[in-house]
Amino acid sequence: MCPNCRAFITTSDRVCPYCNAKLGPPARSRLDTGQILGGLIPQARFTTIIILLINSGLYLADWLSPQSGITIAGMSAPWPLERIQLWRLVTAGFLHGGILHILMNSWVLFDLGAEVEQIYGTSRLIVFYFVSTVTGFFLSSYMGMRSLGASAGIFGLIGAMLAFGLTDKSSLGQAVKSMYTRWLIYALVMSFIPGVDYFAHIGGLAGGFAAGYLASTPRARAMWKEPLIRGLAIVCMVLTAAAFAMMFRYMAVSAAGAS
Repeated sequence: MCPNCRAFITTSDRVCPYCNAKLGPPARSRLDTGQILGGLIPQARFTTIIILLINSGLYLADWLSPQSGITIAGMSAPWPLERIQLWRLVTAGFLHGGILHILMNSWVLFDLGAEVEQIYGTSRLIVFYFVSTVTGFFLSSYMGMRSLGASAGIFGLIGAMLAFGLTDKSSLGQAVKSMYTRWLIYALVMSFIPGVDYFAHIGGLAGGFAAGYLASTPRARAMWKEPLIRGLAIVCMVLTAAAFAMMFRYMAVSAAGAS
């Protein structure tokens, strides 16, 4: 299938006969030759693995040193506080409250992130995850909740896949829409479990759907978007790093004030 116009083509085509886009090697050969660390990490999941490693590292650091206050400093908080400590809108999406919490989110994100990256590409995955994390915890904070977890970003990725399914009229789009509609139903049902932050899920879903709809997939007729999307991905990564820098600075100041 042509990655630009989604028309069916042969494996020997080097130029799409329908949209005239230049084609690279087949996806399977790209995956086989693009593995990382001797094949331990497939290229299609590289960005997802990085997110999971950050989540796991922060959880392990908080578990080994609970007095460090990582969770308290990074989780979302009711809006009057969040308006001042804006880093919480980002850092809350990388923290978890327990082993079952992080295992469940990691299990879902491992598969979902790879699917989004294959459909949309790495830059869009980064943008979707960042935007939906911020919108999810903004709504949660505005509604007076204290929350944390990757589920806001996960719901955002589901929203982005639904946006693809609704806008892409090919058989692939129809299959994606059908599958992720079921995902959404299951996830929304689980959102009503006591203790689960329903508002973060809804905010993340809305942010991810909007970002997916506006960004769309890479296509020959909208290639002007690609430098913009790559630039936005870099901005998202810089803002994420800045949010954690602000969080750790707050922790250092708080520790110095307590001593």
